[in-house]
Amino acid sequence: MADPKRRPSQFFARKPLAMLLEEAKGENRLRRILGPVQLTALGIGAIIGAGIFVTTGAAAHDVAGPALMLSYVVAGITCIFAALCYAEFASMVPVAGSAYTYAYATLGELFAWIMGWDLILEYCVSSATVAVGWSGYFQSVLAKIGLHFPAILTQSPWRYYPGLGNLVSTGAVVNLPAVLITALMTVILIKGIQESASFNALIVGIKLAAVLFVIVAGAFFIQKAHWHPFAPYGWTGLSVFGHRVAGQVDGGGHPVGMLAGAAIIFFAYIGFDSVSTHTEEAKNPQRDVPIGIITSLVVCTVLYIAVVAVLTGMVPFHKLDIGAPVSMAFRTNGLPWAEGLIALAGVAGITSVLLVMMLSGPRVFLAMARDGLLPKKTFGEVHPRLRTPWKSTFLIGLTVAALSGFLPLESLLHLTNIGTLLAFVIVCAAVLIMRKKHPEAERPFRCPWVPVVPVLGILTCGMLMFSLPAANWYRLGGWLLLGFVIYFAYGRRHSVLHQENCRISGSLDPDPSC
Repeated sequence: MADPKRRPSQFFARKPLAMLLEEAKGENRLRRILGPVQLTALGIGAIIGAGIFVTTGAAAHDVAGPALMLSYVVAGITCIFAALCYAEFASMVPVAGSAYTYAYATLGELFAWIMGWDLILEYCVSSATVAVGWSGYFQSVLAKIGLHFPAILTQSPWRYYPGLGNLVSTGAVVNLPAVLITALMTVILIKGIQESASFNALIVGIKLAAVLFVIVAGAFFIQKAHWHPFAPYGWTGLSVFGHRVAGQVDGGGHPVGMLAGAAIIFFAYIGFDSVSTHTEEAKNPQRDVPIGIITSLVVCTVLYIAVVAVLTGMVPFHKLDIGAPVSMAFRTNGLPWAEGLIALAGVAGITSVLLVMMLSGPRVFLAMARDGLLPKKTFGEVHPRLRTPWKSTFLIGLTVAALSGFLPLESLLHLTNIGTLLAFVIVCAAVLIMRKKHPEAERPFRCPWVPVVPVLGILTCGMLMFSLPAANWYRLGGWLLLGFVIYFAYGRRHSVLHQENCRISGSLDPDPSC
């Protein structure tokens, strides 16, 4: 007969909901000051920006053509499935940590570590991607007034060319504008969440006005001939670990086509995911966080599709600029004054995206440090006066500055998406597990049509993951391998849940770490 004191394997030990809620009541917690409008603005601030002002150019030019419109539809539908699952968990577990916390409560410690480590990759690389896009638009604004950075300080030392399938030297040393904006955002984030949210809300208003201007003004310059051929790279673009299953590939063996385009621009949607990392700072998280997640996603999906339709109608897809496609489209159509206005709005819009992306990563670190999986003195310390995780914010700022300063946009864009999609798959699976294991748990917001919605979320996210180049899987594998080394060397032995289970079991567990 099994010993009742024997605890389950640490790897699959789940953190009780009661324990999560109790931790959030302590002194080392974040300030609850965000309402539904601010949370929605944070979501829109993260979603609308780089997805319109940066990724549309690269995705239409190299991957999907005008069919990018449908790529956004596919990615938006996929996100809706994941968003409904996120909303259910956010209402159940109103503490920091996002999908990491959800995985700990449902799948166990090892899956939680994988989820948290994956989220750190997602937020760091996506922040770097946005910083590179900001640099391009900022330089466009400066050029209008006759100012220029030295050429060696304007971009990454390398650039990826799809036709060649490799990296080519640019002659530059570092993307200095990207490094500088990262440093500024780090200072703002350390100062406080109220200041960050207010700054973001102001920029979101400017950004939405600019997006609506692009849609309305650009509609008068659409030439339907530019939409033909509508899908020059095909309708699919599926591969499995680099082996083509359906569709075409570019010179580097990367899949191209409408579905491949959805996988590439999926980066543009990670804003609703970041809303859930601020659950602990929401005034009424059970109600406000689901509102923020779903509202921001729906609004932004509609705007994305409209902007892509306008851009690919104004300029042939193969002539779109990769760095600043929106402003370039208006310049091409003889509207230089609009180009300057849009470039300025692009700078403001992308700034808010960078702010929210860099705001999210430290919250995941905070949750992991509270659980003992990372050193608390570094990653879990909240500033006594500012009430922000200032040390982890500083470390993330350094990482983002290095990535954005030295890596090209194309490489960053691919790496971001696979981490995001993996996070969505785990969250959708966790909803199914939680419904079965804890049907009695209070759910202020319930994901509809379970198990259909979570299963569709898993399948569609999986499909887009396999539409990404094989190199992304290798990079993700390398990042997760590094994470496992840290977990087994430090996190496993310092886990708060592990130590508590050892205490309860009377140290009868044969695991020497007890």
